[in-house]
Amino acid sequence: MDMNTPVTPRYSAAPTVTLEANKPTGEQPMELFITDEHTEHYLSLLASGDSDRGMLTGVLGGMGGVGGMGLGLLSFMQSGEPEGLFIMLAICGPLFLAPFLWETLRPLPLPILFNRRTREVYFDHDGDLYHAPWDGISAVANEFNLVGTQIGGMQNASLEIRMWQFEEPETALMVSLGAPFGKSLAMQKGFWEYIRSYMNNGPYFDEYGNHSESDAFVKSQLSVRPKMSDSFKQTLAQLKQAKKDAGGKNYLRSSDVAKLMFEPLLYPQDRIQELTYSIAKRRSRNLWPKVVAERLKAGGPTTRLVDLENGQGFGVSKVS
Repeated sequence: MDMNTPVTPRYSAAPTVTLEANKPTGEQPMELFITDEHTEHYLSLLASGDSDRGMLTGVLGGMGGVGGMGLGLLSFMQSGEPEGLFIMLAICGPLFLAPFLWETLRPLPLPILFNRRTREVYFDHDGDLYHAPWDGISAVANEFNLVGTQIGGMQNASLEIRMWQFEEPETALMVSLGAPFGKSLAMQKGFWEYIRSYMNNGPYFDEYGNHSESDAFVKSQLSVRPKMSDSFKQTLAQLKQAKKDAGGKNYLRSSDVAKLMFEPLLYPQDRIQELTYSIAKRRSRNLWPKVVAERLKAGGPTTRLVDLENGQGFGVSKVS
């Protein structure tokens, strides 16, 4: 059994393509809103589950807490008595603190990690560590359609790699690199090219996947991902451009007025949600096993996990 040879689904008649680490796909690198961190040493992809982490804290702490404190300040300004402010503080403090602690102390699912230093991939599945060496790795991209009375026909494409459990190489998984829904085969090829460019030519590269000392292209790809707390800033930029295009004429629509009214009210909620998720993510990094955690450090070991297995006498198949 070759550790880097994926299993091609036999039940599907849809187009299936095998993508390799050392062969270009013909597509330009494309990030598909999946990358969680793009650093000099590793690339992490969001795992499924808890994508809305921080929302409860944002709603209760941002909407309820900030709104309540606003009422308390208004009462204090009108009466000059601090009792109302203290009452709202006693109510709003737990509204923020309780969900914040609950959402930050619970671990997030660990991401899929591509380590440039050791040239291998890591994945945690229900507490078990899976890995695969990058050199010689293959991925399976499978295109299919979902058809239903409500959605009509929807094109989808999956992208999967095969990984093995650490110190139990007879146990393997096909790991999906992001959800397949709404993606085309060309998009998945572009995303594989993004990973390929990072591992082979990175950490930074240009629009053709060639090595670059500048991170401009990578930043341009990552900045496309929507960020809720930036919605008001984006609205102001759009209105500024609309005013310029209108040449001084009335350019405001009713929807623009609604955005100007409500988006600033949602800003505290969005910022608190993002902060809560960021803290939970930093805490979850400590959950990786020691053999992975030490290899994510700049000065950590560069030996691959498959080399450790071979040294310990585990029957691992041929690798590059």
